[in-house]
Amino acid sequence: MNKILPMMLLVLLFPSAISAQGSGALYQGLLPTLPPNQEVVIQEITLPPGRVGSAHRHDAYVWVYVVEGAIDMQVQGGEVTRVNAGEVFVESPDDIHIMNNNPSSTEPAKFLAILIKEAGVPVVLPVD
Repeated sequence: MNKILPMMLLVLLFPSAISAQGSGALYQGLLPTLPPNQEVVIQEITLPPGRVGSAHRHDAYVWVYVVEGAIDMQVQGGEVTRVNAGEVFVESPDDIHIMNNNPSSTEPAKFLAILIKEAGVPVVLPVD
């Protein structure tokens, strides 16, 4: 895996963190051991007010950074987590994402999804 990737993600997502001495990390974790043929996908997604998502999976390592608003997230077997602007939610390839709802009835919610997945595999997969 490219050793520059973690720094590129940091610069792309949190450019102010590079120059801010002593600021806390929004998320820190070891990268998984990855098989060959992996790619990084970064998507910006806006959920309209009141949007209720359906169950799906990603078969990827996923980091969700909420830019605006809040999103109620849940993976199968986990607790419902309200992720507010400036916070991070993490999924693993084995997770089934059963909730990604915008709890606001008036404001959109915007987030960045950063995925590490096998090249050529769709970002979102249906649940069997």
